[in-house]
Amino acid sequence: MRNLLMVSGWVVSLLILAPANAAVTPQEAEKLGKELTSVGAEKAGNADGSIPAFEGNDAPLPGWEWGKNRFDYWKYKTDKPLFSIDASNVDKYAAHLSDSQVQALKTIKGYRMDVYPTRRTCGISATLAERTKANATEARIGADGWSLEHARTAGVPFPIPKSGIEVMYNAKERPQSVGTTWNDGTSIISPRPGGDEFTWYQWHQYFYWPTQNSARTSMEADGNIEVYGFYTFSKPAGLAGQGLIYTVPINKDPEQYYYFPGQRRVRRLPTYIFDTPFIGYENQYLIDEQLLQWSTLDRFEYKLIGKKELYVPVNNFRMYEYKADPKAVFGKSFVNPEYRHYELRRVWEIDARIKPGYRHLAAHRIYYIDEDSVNIVTATDFDEQGRVWKLLEGYQVPAWEIGGTCVHAPILMWDLQGGRYVADWMSIGGGNDIKWIKESDPEAKLAWMKPDFYTPETLRALSER
Repeated sequence: MRNLLMVSGWVVSLLILAPANAAVTPQEAEKLGKELTSVGAEKAGNADGSIPAFEGNDAPLPGWEWGKNRFDYWKYKTDKPLFSIDASNVDKYAAHLSDSQVQALKTIKGYRMDVYPTRRTCGISATLAERTKANATEARIGADGWSLEHARTAGVPFPIPKSGIEVMYNAKERPQSVGTTWNDGTSIISPRPGGDEFTWYQWHQYFYWPTQNSARTSMEADGNIEVYGFYTFSKPAGLAGQGLIYTVPINKDPEQYYYFPGQRRVRRLPTYIFDTPFIGYENQYLIDEQLLQWSTLDRFEYKLIGKKELYVPVNNFRMYEYKADPKAVFGKSFVNPEYRHYELRRVWEIDARIKPGYRHLAAHRIYYIDEDSVNIVTATDFDEQGRVWKLLEGYQVPAWEIGGTCVHAPILMWDLQGGRYVADWMSIGGGNDIKWIKESDPEAKLAWMKPDFYTPETLRALSER
């Protein structure tokens, strides 16, 4: 009987792990680039035509170059809202809204969502399409059920996903540039309820994404590193000079070092992860809310609910207007609706719940991942009592400097219970556009595009200049 129970348990374990480890068949992979896009989205529109067929790589109007206002060169810039959703009609549209969107519309006075025609123009390069197709039959989740065991670089790992963990890895390793720069990037925290004082930040940041490097043999090669980063504050005065440098493996917690100018010391931050509050952001911003997901995938169970048609923030060109007046964009209670752009999209819905033995301030999250770009475009955080807590949004646009691949940099974390929001990773008010760098650009040869730049010694040297 004991042996029988052991064998039964082993079989059950295999059955549990099988969906996460199973690659698709070559026959399924052949759908990529045909009835499915290169990243696995359905090319066809929906039944009533409110979601059109996939259009293909977006390109700017003639005359655009990096540094010119992106919205001015978008071919659909003259689109007008089809309708607006607010407290008066939220129930009519609730089937296409998340829990946190409904909460915001019903409880925040004056809040609205303007819904525009759907424009499906997220593209990828031929190299990324080729590697994604190879990943469909090659990429694997580890025997632990959550780690990424193998995938090719510069490609979506699981274009025909069978599990929640696979969809989450698609979002983590989404198509993007090999590097990104923010020169005078900006962040803002809205006033406390009843107050008028915004908290404004300015900073510099570099990203190097080796997982997007086509010269690398696989994502797990060369130390299994997902991203390297450098970040330093210039405003406000109380944070000026503080800096962070980090190395983020795919399957392990990051190695991070922080420079405190008052101490003239670099300190290692081994616990600066998950629901730890971001330094300097008044406890309004958790580490793993960056880019809507910034952590290893070991502490939550990710259940694939399926696809859902949802109004989500995409083609948000106005949130990239680096010369815009922040006073026109950011209201005391919410971001000006004229700067937010929603479309009806098919999204993957992933229900994430904290595993037994772990704790998290947001023990339950629901992620919504755009099928065309595999970017997380919105999410809902629930508190420990199961109540809606935060609305998270990622403002997605096609980045023309890398061929129209859709990216999201500006993000929103909105505490619907406390009444404050954080907008981060922006360029508004900073005076410089964000730049996505491809492998052939001159910037790809700079020192910060190499792993040996990301050391505590570099942090000290740059911080003490």
